[in-house]
Amino acid sequence: MRVTEKGQITIPKRIRDRLGIGPGSEVQFVERDAVVVLEKREMAVDEGRPTFEEWAASVAGTFDTMGMDGKAYVDWLRGPREDLDPR
Repeated sequence: MRVTEKGQITIPKRIRDRLGIGPGSEVQFVERDAVVVLEKREMAVDEGRPTFEEWAASVAGTFDTMGMDGKAYVDWLRGPREDLDPR
């Protein structure tokens, strides 16, 4: 197995299948004596961070659009666009 210039390797499919590693999975390299072992890292649901739903609830109502709907607010943020809104 060759390491790329960016320090990347390809984990063989049979190993990925055996460990249940897929896109978005986390792995870790663990040193054991003179050997380095690849392990699937089980992601903890609560690592001291709120879930997305908890975060969203905590910031609900804190965004002031100055009474504008979403489109009007985005247009206000972008400012005039001569290529789209010739005046």
